[in-house]
Amino acid sequence: MSALHAKTRLPACLRALVCAAVLLGAEAAPARRTPKAPTRKTQISARHVQIHANHRSPRNAQRPTRRSTLYIILHTTEGGARGSLAKLSANGECHYVVDLDGKIYAIIDRHRVAYHAGVSMWNGRTGLDSCTVGIEIVGYHNRELTTAQYSSLKSLLQELKGVYKIPDENVLTHSMVAYGNPNRWQRKRHRGRKRCGMLLSLPTTRAKLGLYRKPAYDPDVKAGRLVNADFELAKILYKQGPVREAEVKVVQAATAQSSSNVIGPNRSAWDIARDLYKSSGTVYIFPDGTKKTGAEIRNWKSMPAGTKVEVSGDANENPVEGLVVIGTDGTAAELAGEDVLAASTFYFPPASGNRYKTGSTLSAAQAAALPAGTKMLVGYSVGGPVSPKRPVFEICSVRWNRPDTYYLTADGKLTSGDQINEKTIPVGAFVFFRQ
Repeated sequence: MSALHAKTRLPACLRALVCAAVLLGAEAAPARRTPKAPTRKTQISARHVQIHANHRSPRNAQRPTRRSTLYIILHTTEGGARGSLAKLSANGECHYVVDLDGKIYAIIDRHRVAYHAGVSMWNGRTGLDSCTVGIEIVGYHNRELTTAQYSSLKSLLQELKGVYKIPDENVLTHSMVAYGNPNRWQRKRHRGRKRCGMLLSLPTTRAKLGLYRKPAYDPDVKAGRLVNADFELAKILYKQGPVREAEVKVVQAATAQSSSNVIGPNRSAWDIARDLYKSSGTVYIFPDGTKKTGAEIRNWKSMPAGTKVEVSGDANENPVEGLVVIGTDGTAAELAGEDVLAASTFYFPPASGNRYKTGSTLSAAQAAALPAGTKMLVGYSVGGPVSPKRPVFEICSVRWNRPDTYYLTADGKLTSGDQINEKTIPVGAFVFFRQ
């Protein structure tokens, strides 16, 4: 695979294994000397990057202007162009899309906020939508880009890096910045929620895009803010040299297991589908032939070995991770992990009106006894009440209309930010937003 090692002498039958080899290779070493960037400066201006506007999102008018732009985040759509373009445009989930033929489509105006990063953190900073440009590349995390995509994306990156003064090492992949809150499989906040854009971190791939520096490690895992839940992913993200032939031999015995979509003793639904495990677009085929979607499954503890997991290319690659429900989605301990008694975990018992509880006010026994139907928010802050003297923007800034921001009104109703009108937010409402 030329994206991994353009000059490899490996037999053709082994080249397909190179990507997986990286995943099982040695620990990422300290940053090595990387190739020097070309000395001849290429002048790229907006007029040299052809942008198509026929998929511009109707959500542009409601999106706030970014106050700063620190990073560029690269994504892969994990689906075909037609469906991806429609979804990304309708929801305003990126700034640009690069199609297989190299065409670049504008979705959200580059100076506005696009909701593309989801639950994200880099170097201690969270909510990266507020300081990033998001680029979706039509394709998959484990497949090489087309020649046309390389060419167009390189030009677009050069333009954006120049406009926002962004260095190479601040061009990141979604797999680098996405993190997950505790769940039934991962008990702590963790890296590894996404593999989106994974191969775009490799030095050989980045060189094709005019990028000659990259992060040598995950700053948030190193600092203890997150734990690493995907060591294989980390190895490829922070690999500093070309793929070595010896690494291919390491992967031969493990290839089948690492790519399996079948649940087994050491391979859970989360290992296979990540945060799409509960999606209606994820289908579980049980050993007896019965089929259920992730949205239909209630008892995850009883998932039998041998169950096949199929993740639809049309599934939402970056779903909103907000409200979960005890009894429907799991127990409080399963859903919040070690944060079950944290001040950042909020509980909304049924028929409690506009009253809520925080994890820090409960004992372990009380949390375990919360009734089925209790709604939960994990990893949140609360602000309010909203008033003429304290408008919502003052409380949570650009987060006010995010789909993972929630408003609790006097009648006990929780309404997401993307379904609320700024002018009609009831006085007295409390706002719950991601930390």
